[in-house]
Amino acid sequence: MTPRAAHGGLYAATITPMTEQGALDHAGLERHLAAVLADPGQAGLLLNGHAGEGIFMSRDEQVEVVRIARQVAGTRRIIAAVSAEATAQAAADAKAAVQGGADAVMVFAPASWSMGPDPRAIVAHHRGVAEAAGAPVYLFQGSAGAGLAYKPDVLKQLLEIETVAGIKEGSWEVKSYETTRRIARAQRPDVAVMASGDEHLYTCFVLGSDGSAVSLAALVPELISALDTHVLNQEHPQALAIHEALFDLARLVYAAPGHLAAARLKACLAALGRIDSPACRAPTPRIAQDELERIMAALRPCLELSA
Repeated sequence: MTPRAAHGGLYAATITPMTEQGALDHAGLERHLAAVLADPGQAGLLLNGHAGEGIFMSRDEQVEVVRIARQVAGTRRIIAAVSAEATAQAAADAKAAVQGGADAVMVFAPASWSMGPDPRAIVAHHRGVAEAAGAPVYLFQGSAGAGLAYKPDVLKQLLEIETVAGIKEGSWEVKSYETTRRIARAQRPDVAVMASGDEHLYTCFVLGSDGSAVSLAALVPELISALDTHVLNQEHPQALAIHEALFDLARLVYAAPGHLAAARLKACLAALGRIDSPACRAPTPRIAQDELERIMAALRPCLELSA
């Protein structure tokens, strides 16, 4: 099996605990990160992404999350997501995150690109962030069905940026995942292509992956690690058992509307007593009790496999 790229590994895309008033819950964040990193299979953390509600936080708050994570993570790697629409703001966010203790940054596509991205803007935005960060940069290959996935010619231009070290491959389509992986392997074999479609992690791991960056690892990190280990060891019956459980959970957590995934994850963590409140930053609403019950029913087999 091909060795993994240096910047790969399993990264838990964590949530950010909030108080009932919507403020950062510092103590809750410490506990959450420590619980995730209690799994030795996690190479590090992905902070302030979609699950972490980074888009709803100020720069100071994003940096505070990074600083707390740095204290908890020790020598394990921290990737900080930046999601700002304007390049200047995203660049300043990236620089601040690195100064706050992040080892690398991940550039999320601005939401406005869903109306039709311009390749020139995509490349210029990433170059601007990379230059400001002065640290390794991870790309985020978005969902193939949402209009935010980078086409092959654009991806090739992004891979020309010297500091690009990895790709969170979140196209949620196996063919697109394989296309991204092949392009990166041909042009930049040093770049880590990490699976990010929670429902088909097993498939991506079998095809070949440098790890993962998924938010289900904020809920069941041991299960993501176990799936990875079983595939690496060619233990497919065990891996398929985990896949079956994760698939049922993921299809509920990431169901439409997808922006409620963070609320669903927090509701589960609060129900398990791992965080004090399921509150998200406004305007994200809480999920209904009947939906939580359905998700918890799908979560139980995962917890049993993790035990």
